Amino acid sequence: MTKIPPKLRAEMEKDPFYQKCCLTGRGIKTENRFNMERIEWHHNLIYAGKQVQEKWAILPIVKRLHDKMVGETKERCDWIMLNRATEEDLARFDRANLKAKRDALNKKYGPWPT
Repeated sequence: MTKIPPKLRAEMEKDPFYQKCCLTGRGIKTENRFNMERIEWHHNLIYAGKQVQEKWAILPIVKRLHDKMVGETKERCDWIMLNRATEEDLARFDRANLKAKRDALNKKYGPWPT
């Protein structure tokens, strides 16, 4: 696991999106590592064996869901991430067929609110 670059981390800390879980809308930012409602920042996209260090690819998730990132939880995170990315962002990772995956998830879950 790589650390989020300081400049990106500072930008994310100021963004209200990162203050609550993108799946549940709940959570608190706390230092208590045992708090299951604590917000953790999840690198949702691994590309070429590396965590993608871009704001749209990092999601705020409550610890209890972050600990079990499988099935529908992972799929919903992909849906959120892919809809936060611009067309240019996705084009840089085109070999992963991210646009097709986003379109399929939008058919299943609907459009992501902006």
